[in-house]
Amino acid sequence: MRFSIYEAIMLICFGAAWPFSIAKAWRSRSSNGKSVLFLLIIWTGYIAGILNKVTSDLCRDPVLILYALNTLMVSADIALFFRNRRLENKHDH
Repeated sequence: MRFSIYEAIMLICFGAAWPFSIAKAWRSRSSNGKSVLFLLIIWTGYIAGILNKVTSDLCRDPVLILYALNTLMVSADIALFFRNRRLENKHDH
């Protein structure tokens, strides 16, 4: 089994930022400063990483867990974007 420490470090570094982004979105209840297109591009990249591991017969690579965790966190951030947008629209009317 091939394990890339550099890939793991990259995913850990990227993943470390998502809890802060999620917490800020939850507390602020605002979608200002967020780009859903950016979030979807990042989400697509993580899905591509997962598919790469699965289709390359690297399903036992521990890095797959990091891809999955990051994908879940970006998914939460996307959901919060739409929640906050809905709250903003409700507040404006």
